[in-house]
Amino acid sequence: MSGHSHWAGIKHKKGVADQKRGKVFSKLLAAVTAAAKGEPNSEFNPRLRTAILKAKENNVPAENIDRAVKRASESGEGLEELLFEAYGPGGIALLVEAVTDNKNRAVAEIKKVLTREGGKWAEAGSVRWAFETIPLTEGGGWKPKFPQSASGADAEKLTHLRESLENHDDVQKVFTNIAQ
Repeated sequence: MSGHSHWAGIKHKKGVADQKRGKVFSKLLAAVTAAAKGEPNSEFNPRLRTAILKAKENNVPAENIDRAVKRASESGEGLEELLFEAYGPGGIALLVEAVTDNKNRAVAEIKKVLTREGGKWAEAGSVRWAFETIPLTEGGGWKPKFPQSASGADAEKLTHLRESLENHDDVQKVFTNIAQ
């Protein structure tokens, strides 16, 4: 009776759960490392404090957080924060925040995802004007100045594009100007 082992079922479920958790952990720790680049003391660095809080909320071990902060302050690891601008289906504006160790690779991979999912790369400044920044005290990020609505088909394509981008290892968050 192959395939009926209780442990085999548990092993496969645990493997999938661990893989998802590992992906979340790596994104959160990359954000912590990038935030710790300038000032490794969270008392003086609100971005770092927020990144550490998010990591703790997602049960990232304190040891891993400390290692990420230490790595950023000691070695000056080459993590770079990037903001990509694009247009999705129906002309919906997209801002993509990413943290990467290789800018050229990240640009190429994100362009590939955009092309595959019906999005278009935009030059710097051509999308950002449609957004305003949210203060760090309110969670940080971007919110649309002029929310747009999307038709059913475009909204579905946009959802798929957004999921594809967020599943990319380097992408931290994707913001759109779609009306909620």
